[in-house]
Amino acid sequence: MQHEPGAPLPPPRAPGHGPGPDWAFTAPRPPGRPPTHTGHPPVPGPLPHGGQPSAPGVPPHGGQPSASGPPPHGIQAPPAPGPPPAPGWHAPAPAHAPAAPSRDTTGHIQLPPGGPVPLPQAPEGTGVTTLAVLLIGPAGAGKTTVARHWAQHRRVPTAHISLDDVREWVCAGFADPQSGWNDHSEAQYRLARRTCGFAARNFLANGISCILDDAVFPDRPVVGLGGWKRHVGPGLLPVVLLPGLEVVLERNAERSGNRRLSDEEVAGIHGRMAGWYGSGLPIIDNSHYDVPTTARLLDDVLARAITSPPSW
Repeated sequence: MQHEPGAPLPPPRAPGHGPGPDWAFTAPRPPGRPPTHTGHPPVPGPLPHGGQPSAPGVPPHGGQPSASGPPPHGIQAPPAPGPPPAPGWHAPAPAHAPAAPSRDTTGHIQLPPGGPVPLPQAPEGTGVTTLAVLLIGPAGAGKTTVARHWAQHRRVPTAHISLDDVREWVCAGFADPQSGWNDHSEAQYRLARRTCGFAARNFLANGISCILDDAVFPDRPVVGLGGWKRHVGPGLLPVVLLPGLEVVLERNAERSGNRRLSDEEVAGIHGRMAGWYGSGLPIIDNSHYDVPTTARLLDDVLARAITSPPSW
């Protein structure tokens, strides 16, 4: 056992006596005995009742050992003092006066909770406005690439939240769309959409714009747009990215892994996406545009959508 330098050692523990080495006390000095100094053995002197002096700490009458001998009869020993505080230890502040959190401590900044996103107001244009955007399109439309570029080149903080990235957080039991659509894959997609919606609301509540991308079908409004409106809020601005079928097939062929679909499936998804024409949502045909040009077109479309929000 380690002891602090300069501190007196605890008394020896006799077998079967006392709970441990921290029970020692200091007895009052009997008459005729010189004072005992810390760190020095006591000086023997006459004892009451004709007793013989004994070694320090050894009880003459079968009593408990102590650091300075047994107390005289009839004298109550004081309670044992508690152990000294460890070096560098400081007593905690009173409960009624908590210390202010340090800026070096994580968690000192209070964040507002996320709530439903209202319609944005952008008198100065979309470049400095906090927005919530939903970019819709088939596989191979370039949603993820355009969304990432748009988020990276804005003048205000903007987050890109990819549904496919969140869905692929699932490792074991992953519902691969290539294996077919079933209740399991439907539940996994719904969970990913809800997670993305909660993340978007928290970002937006703290002044950070968001752009989400998803392949929302016009023939399933309750699952698609209705779900996004419930998860994010009525201020979400949907925009459809819909290039031609040849472009979509070419871009899908460049993919790898579980994000690459068969040509038949891509054609079927593209045909269903054509139902957005006539829906009132803004549509960008980026068949002949590069990514920066498509991102600028997205800004123009969003500026018009803020002035006259689409009904969806």
